[in-house]
Amino acid sequence: MAFERITIETGKMRGAPCIRGLRIPVATVIGQLAAGRTAEQILADFPDLQPEDIPAALEYAAAAVQERELPLTRPA
Repeated sequence: MAFERITIETGKMRGAPCIRGLRIPVATVIGQLAAGRTAEQILADFPDLQPEDIPAALEYAAAAVQERELPLTRPA
């Protein structure tokens, strides 16, 4: 599956997946949503983002977590 709005550049943001080549990592957008911020608030805080970037970040994150096993509890 191709993610047209998500870019990974080794020389930018340490290779973290970013939105459209901007220095806005997908993790930042997802973190803002997880913190309860609305799409409108995120767009106001990051004026370079476009409305389509937010669902693209969610779609990428959903695909990324399907790629590996993640622990559901902390090791003892």
